[in-house]
Amino acid sequence: MGKGRLLVVEDDHDISNMLNIYFSGLGYDVDIAPRGEVALDKTRQIMPHLIILDIMLPDIDGYEVCRRLRINTRTSHIPIIFLTQKDERGDKLQGLELGADDYITKPFDIEELRLRVQNAIARAERESLTDAQSGLPSGRLIEDQLRKIIREKNWSLFDIRINHLEPFKEAYGFIAANDVLRFTGMLLGDILDEIGTQDYDFIGHAGGDNFVMISDFSQSQKLFPRLKEKFAETIKTHYNFIDRDQGYLSVHDEKGTQGYAPLMTLSIGMVSPNTHQFADIREITELAAEERRNDNQK
Repeated sequence: MGKGRLLVVEDDHDISNMLNIYFSGLGYDVDIAPRGEVALDKTRQIMPHLIILDIMLPDIDGYEVCRRLRINTRTSHIPIIFLTQKDERGDKLQGLELGADDYITKPFDIEELRLRVQNAIARAERESLTDAQSGLPSGRLIEDQLRKIIREKNWSLFDIRINHLEPFKEAYGFIAANDVLRFTGMLLGDILDEIGTQDYDFIGHAGGDNFVMISDFSQSQKLFPRLKEKFAETIKTHYNFIDRDQGYLSVHDEKGTQGYAPLMTLSIGMVSPNTHQFADIREITELAAEERRNDNQK
């Protein structure tokens, strides 16, 4: 992976093209959205590590884009740098009050913007806000979400693990394995868009091959099989034709002895206050992990 995924929300083609060329040259993956609604759609599809957001857009303004991102638990963690021609104190305060992380005024120094982008992404990762590979909430943000829901009812938490990722990584390399992590985060988002209710919808990346999903309990019986089915259907595209056709990987141990590794699958543990009792967030995660281990043994 490069230095991170950037979403540039800018309707001025010259500026967006310049930012695309510049940051792509530095190793970032850059996507462009010329309108606010397009930016919201793109953010749901592929979670960016940071958004450079122009305030003056042809449909909804940058303030509204920022507000919608901040009230959605799935996108509230993404660092946002406002980019605007305005230079009034009131405009700056309005952006910061909505939760923007930084603010830079046109015409801007591209080197200054680079440093602001670099520092914002590093700060989010350093504070355990986002996972460096998937861009999803991690560490403290997952814990904060658990503390938020523990006294509420009618939610379900899914502990999700990718089985057999390590032999895949050994065979295909770490770049391909990182692609699988990003793919899994996107798949979870797609399924929540399809089945979720947005009341509790949240996706986190606890690290490595482990993800967390929270949604409404009423949808849990639909989500559980759909997650497994969709993953099994689509993960095969990450394998070459031979491995896909034979249904397993040929692997060798340290002594050169040949063995076999299954294709990747998901194991899932689900807990809910409707089905389990727990006193703190530690018990939530421990019970979910136990349920996931039981699922893996089936």
